[in-house]
Amino acid sequence: MLQESSSNSLFAFENLESNVRSYSRSFPVVFRKAAGAILEDENGCEFIDFLSGAGVLNYGHNDPDLLNEAMQYLKSNGIIHGLDMATSAKREFMEHFNEIILRPRGLTYKFQFPGPTGANAVEAALKLARKATGRHSIISFTNAFHGVSLGALAVTGNRYYRDAAGLSSAGAVFMPYDGYLGADNDTSEYLDRMLADAGSGVDLPAAIILETVQGDGGINPASKHWLQSLERLCRKNGILLIVDDIKAGCGRTGNFFSFEFADLSPDIIVLSKSLSGSGLPLSLLLLKPELDVWKPGEHSGTFRGNNLALVTATTALRKYWTDEKLSQGVVETGRIMSERLRQVAQSNRNHSLSVRGRGMMLGLDCSTGQLAEKAARKAFEDGLVVERCGAEDQVIKLLPPLTIDRQTLQRGLDILDKSVHASA
Repeated sequence: MLQESSSNSLFAFENLESNVRSYSRSFPVVFRKAAGAILEDENGCEFIDFLSGAGVLNYGHNDPDLLNEAMQYLKSNGIIHGLDMATSAKREFMEHFNEIILRPRGLTYKFQFPGPTGANAVEAALKLARKATGRHSIISFTNAFHGVSLGALAVTGNRYYRDAAGLSSAGAVFMPYDGYLGADNDTSEYLDRMLADAGSGVDLPAAIILETVQGDGGINPASKHWLQSLERLCRKNGILLIVDDIKAGCGRTGNFFSFEFADLSPDIIVLSKSLSGSGLPLSLLLLKPELDVWKPGEHSGTFRGNNLALVTATTALRKYWTDEKLSQGVVETGRIMSERLRQVAQSNRNHSLSVRGRGMMLGLDCSTGQLAEKAARKAFEDGLVVERCGAEDQVIKLLPPLTIDRQTLQRGLDILDKSVHASA
């Protein structure tokens, strides 16, 4: 006979769920509902959410307008699963995205809907780049994270994830990311030299894949100069430029695309996470029309083009991206967050703390994973959900909802400030 667990009991998760689970270890309560930037557990305790589903919930939990559209669509017997058949929901999304996002930015892309996750989209991007160019290798960067399926894992730098694959990753060459060799070393020049030198051992790749702000790699932002240098290098050598905007896109850095500040025109853009706006799985490949060399059905996926997610994605576009209000708010809120984090870093002179990132994608580098873990654990005890990242989990990563109100933001920053001080 089924026996229900008591409130906040983790017994079922510890005994029935695989050891691979991770977030339930960092946040050992049972969450039952959420709204905006607030999570609530089964005992009614509230937590400020600076994790946002690892970047999935840019507009917060359960945005009422997005939920209402989803509910109306369900009540109307709208198509939920349709493979890649033509549906009203898909047409509406593509037309709105083209009109609201692409055309105002002077961008022209075709849409490809792969499987529902970011890793699915990365896999499709790499496969397309190889097919379009006839070359096999991909250049990725130190501390990159693009997913843990085998193709995406091959261009992911962290050894922890790579070791779990059980076989050698192939097809990728890693180069130093911007700042990896120090502020005085322009690693784009190093890459240019490696590609130009026939004796370097580096073959001309099909594509370069990058994040303009590395997320899981430690909140490492690339400079405008470095990104533009890479784009020029790609154009000079006939290399495709893939921007993985899964975490940094959809407004997280201020603009809808994280590369807009550098005036880039990527050959392929990968989107997922906050694309649906509601937490429903959805991913998208934007590819320049001349790269659309697929044959029908050559790349597939049973759950491509989640129609319910397309409905909420369209609603998010209409609600948040027809004017500059959200973008301007992200820039201002990011400035407030950065300043407060700098104060936290400066007040802990016994430790080498530093702040980095762009917009509302920020990190507090604690130098050691031990300090970051202790501070994040104390923050959770005091009511703040915050994650760590970086090669040694030494960076506290801040990804609050872009729509967070100022009072809740300040309460969260106060908790983090006190937690870091108590842990230092």
